[in-house]
Amino acid sequence: MPQSLRRETPVESPAAIHAKAMDNLRFIRATMESSGAFTSVPGWGGIGMGLVALTATWLASRPGLEGGWLTWWIGAAVVASIVGGLAMLFKARGRGERLSRGVGRRFLFGLIPPVVAAGVLTAVLVDLGAAAAVPGTWLLLYGVGVVTGGTFSVRPVPIMGLAFMVLGVAALFAPTWSNALLGAGFGGLHILFGTIIARRYGG
Repeated sequence: MPQSLRRETPVESPAAIHAKAMDNLRFIRATMESSGAFTSVPGWGGIGMGLVALTATWLASRPGLEGGWLTWWIGAAVVASIVGGLAMLFKARGRGERLSRGVGRRFLFGLIPPVVAAGVLTAVLVDLGAAAAVPGTWLLLYGVGVVTGGTFSVRPVPIMGLAFMVLGVAALFAPTWSNALLGAGFGGLHILFGTIIARRYGG
C-alpha cells in the first residue's frame, strides 16, 4: 500500500517549485506594501520645496512686486510640485516602493484631493474678490492632505500637516501676515521636517 501511494504521488519539477516560490514572494511583498508605512516621502525634496517657497516669499515682499504675489506663489507651487514629485519618485525607486500600489497609493490618495480642492477654491475666491483668503486656504488644505496622506507614512509627516493647518487658520484670521505665514509654512516647515526626514529616514 505505501508503495502504491508513492507511485501515485506526482513529483513536482524544479520549474514548478520555483514558480510557487515566486508566487509566495510576490504575495509576501504585496502584503508588506499594503500594511507598512510609506517611507519614500523625500526629505531632500522637502528641503528643495522649502527653498522654492522662501524665494517666492522674498519676491512677493519686494517693493513693486508685492502686487503680483499670487502669480509668484502659483509659479512657486508648480516648481515645488515638480521638485517634490521627482524626489519622491527617485526615492521610491531606490527603496523598491511603488507609488501606484499599497501604502504609496494610499498616501497619494490622501494628499492629492485636498490639494486639488485648494486649486479649485483659489479660482473661486479670486473670482469673488476674496483673494486674501487664498493663503489660509492653501495652508489649511495642504495641511489636511499631509495629515491624511501622512497617516500611511512616517511620524513626522502628519505632525508637519498639523503645523500647516495651524498656520492656515492663522492666515485666515490675520490676512495681513499671509505672505510671511506662507513662507513659514511652505518654506520653513518643509525645510525643518525635510531635514528631519532626510536624517532619520534615508534622504
